[in-house]
Amino acid sequence: MIKYILKCENNHEFESWFADSNEFDKLNKKKFLECIFCSSKKISKTIMAPNLSLITERKNNTNLIEKNIKIEKEKLIQLRKYIEKNFENVGKDFSKKVREMYYDKKSKKTIYGTTTAEQRQELAEEGIDLLSVPWINKDN
Repeated sequence: MIKYILKCENNHEFESWFADSNEFDKLNKKKFLECIFCSSKKISKTIMAPNLSLITERKNNTNLIEKNIKIEKEKLIQLRKYIEKNFENVGKDFSKKVREMYYDKKSKKTIYGTTTAEQRQELAEEGIDLLSVPWINKDN
């Protein structure tokens, strides 16, 4: 497919797609093309700038995505290290411990652990907001 910017005898410009450059010539010769503004059948191609290679663009986008993934992964690893250093791991008792802290209101501990989707839903219904952090393996 090729896109041309076309121009009629009244200087109206519009775009159109063709299977190839020969198709434009064939359709124009048979007067099948017409201006979308004034219906003139005298149509010509205008000078166009070529598009850059999509392959190069995709490659650049892929490299950028891979770089961003690496940066985000490093950030998540740093976050995990911070949590492990500064929070108490209560493991599977997390929902029980967080409830105790929420209703006690005196505890200022910082904890982390694991919950099931059902436990998270129950805590949310009680008004206890949680933050889920993707747990990236340090050695991965």
